[in-house]
Amino acid sequence: MFEAVEGLAAEQLELEQRLAEPATHADQVLAKRLNQRYAELTSIVRTWREWQSLGDDIEAARELAAEDPEFALEAEAAAAARAATAEKLQQLLVPRDASDSKDAILEVKSGEGGEESALFAGDLLRMYTRYAEQRGWRTEVLDSTPSDMGGYKSVTMAVKAKGTPEPGEAPFALLKFEGGVHRVQRVPVTESQGRVHTSAAGVLVMPEAEQVDLVIDDNDLRIDVYRSSGPGGQSVNTTDSAVRITHVPTGIVASCQNEKSQLQNKESAMRILRARLLAAAEEEANAVASAARKSQIRTVDRSERIRTYNFPENRISDHRTGYKSYNLDTVLDGELGPVIDSCVQADLASRLEALD
Repeated sequence: MFEAVEGLAAEQLELEQRLAEPATHADQVLAKRLNQRYAELTSIVRTWREWQSLGDDIEAARELAAEDPEFALEAEAAAAARAATAEKLQQLLVPRDASDSKDAILEVKSGEGGEESALFAGDLLRMYTRYAEQRGWRTEVLDSTPSDMGGYKSVTMAVKAKGTPEPGEAPFALLKFEGGVHRVQRVPVTESQGRVHTSAAGVLVMPEAEQVDLVIDDNDLRIDVYRSSGPGGQSVNTTDSAVRITHVPTGIVASCQNEKSQLQNKESAMRILRARLLAAAEEEANAVASAARKSQIRTVDRSERIRTYNFPENRISDHRTGYKSYNLDTVLDGELGPVIDSCVQADLASRLEALD
């Protein structure tokens, strides 16, 4: 049982030696990738050794129980602990999404519901920002199109972990379950009769691509500059600082107008473009990744909802996992952990079932 871990332990030792070499850290991208793999292997190897140690404890306790029956209880306790450790190790060995160690780029778009949908998109952005703060992640709004009443027609945010997170704890590993249509039921601020309306906003989550993840030929890019629109200071509408980048072979487009500098907008647009190209490449190359992303938003249609936020009942319901709670106010304030955990557990159960 778990014979394959011996090979992973050897790989961990090799990575430890490479990470001790100064030359490795001369390439920060390589060093980050090796650190991520080392953290993943360390968790597996540590659990495996704990499982082995408990096996030795059981054997020793059973030998001693022949002379002192009290040791039989210790053997039972060690056996129970070993079974729990074996289950944990099995979960760690389940194949993960190749991008689970990456940071994330998250897009929120308003849909049906007009201004109310845009306001809800702003509520979702605030929820994700607060959730990221609780986990110690950094957030950065890369591009946004505000609505007239303070919401967002669309907004794109980067979410980055600090340091090297534990396996399954990186931004994309958790936030990927947020991809889809989110439905809200509440009385809009524009409603004078007090009637509850239903509207929707869409969320798309992509792993943030590093330059080494894919090579983009500059000749394949068409870069257009134009004048920004919306809030932003005196430079808005006076200089061509907004940037739109089109990847000609695929037709994938990314734009940014948040910054006053054309160079800064170009850099942000390239980050978004790389993430979109990586997501597209993974969908094309990997049928499993494609199936996982089918649940993410393509059109903001209320019939494709993954979750409902019911304000009159203070209720949040996830339609994929059956999760339901009556603390919508605290969830929107960033207490999103239990909701995402229900998705993580459902995903793990399906992966384990696929191994059988």
